[in-house]
Amino acid sequence: MKKLHLAISTDDIAASVADYSARLGCAPTLVIEGAYALWRTETLNLSIRQGSGIAPGQVRHLGWEDDQAEAFTAEVDVNGMTWERFAAQHQAEEINGIWPGTNYRVHDG
Repeated sequence: MKKLHLAISTDDIAASVADYSARLGCAPTLVIEGAYALWRTETLNLSIRQGSGIAPGQVRHLGWEDDQAEAFTAEVDVNGMTWERFAAQHQAEEINGIWPGTNYRVHDG
């Protein structure tokens, strides 16, 4: 399955988690207090990150969570937007690499 990935910068993880959880109708799959949150819905993979060097409210990057992806890839489109492609396990590995000790594991379904 392929679902859109949207990554947004924020300056307030807690407020963003409350807002986006209400908008999506579900709690995040993962919250790293003061740093990061991830929602994995049936149609959308949404992440928010604080302190990423990008102004709050801006898109950090777009992409696809794709079960068929054999590796994490990233490319830049004609407008300068980064598009990532990854399987859920690749994202889990990235999260655990950035925040050691998180021990995030993908649980589908």
